[in-house]
Amino acid sequence: MILPVTLTIAAAAAIVNLWLAFRIVPTRLKNKILLGDDGNTLLQGRMRAQANFVEYAPFILILFALIELGGGSPTLLWITGVAFVLARVAHAFGMDRPTSNLPRAFGALVTWAVMALLAGWALAIAYQGHVVPAATTFQLVPTGGRA
Repeated sequence: MILPVTLTIAAAAAIVNLWLAFRIVPTRLKNKILLGDDGNTLLQGRMRAQANFVEYAPFILILFALIELGGGSPTLLWITGVAFVLARVAHAFGMDRPTSNLPRAFGALVTWAVMALLAGWALAIAYQGHVVPAATTFQLVPTGGRA
């Protein structure tokens, strides 16, 4: 089964992850830091932004796939997926500054809200499946005189 929402958000997440990695390289080259961060706060922030993304994205994408497989609303999944990607981009820009700031806080809060929403949604789908369905009746209709 193709999961168009999950595949699209996963592709966007891969692009964001590459962008986060590519933001680190010029800082390393400019400051001649090939290993670690050498106390460079910009490099520390960019490294943490990528690491933080990698910490959240797998859980989010797994929940997306399972919810989509479970029949979750594609529209709500699209909205949630776009919110997650935008939140992670905002967070990365916020991590360029060593102090608290709006993009960083927005990115973190929206990511947490998305994860909480998806977790609750996944639980709702999981336990809806344990409800005993109402009895279904079938009517046998002969086709062409054959039984």
